[in-house]
Amino acid sequence: MSNTHPDASAQRLRTIVAAATSLELRTPGHRADLINRHSLDSRGRIQIDLPVNSRLATDIAHQREVAAVVEIADVAPTPVRERIRGRGTLSGWLTPVAPRDTGDGDEELTVEFDLATIELSIDGVTTMVDPVDFAAAEPDPLATEEAELLCHLDRHHPRTVEWLCRLVAPRHRYGVRRVVPLRLDRYGLVLRLERVSGHRDVRLGFTPALRHPDELRQRMAELLDRGATCGRRSRTRLS
Repeated sequence: MSNTHPDASAQRLRTIVAAATSLELRTPGHRADLINRHSLDSRGRIQIDLPVNSRLATDIAHQREVAAVVEIADVAPTPVRERIRGRGTLSGWLTPVAPRDTGDGDEELTVEFDLATIELSIDGVTTMVDPVDFAAAEPDPLATEEAELLCHLDRHHPRTVEWLCRLVAPRHRYGVRRVVPLRLDRYGLVLRLERVSGHRDVRLGFTPALRHPDELRQRMAELLDRGATCGRRSRTRLS
């Protein structure tokens, strides 16, 4: 996906936010790394749950509006070099929504993040994303399943990865020491080809693009069939 097209950038960031389990939150006087404390509501707004007795929650409840910056990293779930695939930087204001009981005796304050500016950085290129476009974008169908699927493919199906690598042009495979699945989304599977120094990322595209997670098995089967065809052609040329 290009990160220069507004719709693509908004969807990419929406996917990152939906899939991430952690974020960094900064406000005047506070900095916190929050794990499993953010969500997206039906309007596409980010909500964050804070311990009700924390200093930050107390400040927000008292001031009713606190300036904040949130950073969310898109981290590759598989063990590759340079695991940060992208980064979102969102600025705006935190406002209290309502306290809630967690069910185990603790109380939390849910705050809403009213966005003002958004930046998405991919491969060294930073793009501005309109908050309205972000709120309207749909996350990738595989956003919440991607990490588990990639890790399963990497750990338990190395022969499948090797087979899929046949779809990569021979000139890109030269000198490659290791192939690791890096990304999986509606548009296809991205493989990272690692050499002694440096790497190349190659996308194996789904045709057509996936619309629902249930279609993944069929799309992967089609890629494998294409890999088998490439393998037969290679053997024919050598014979």
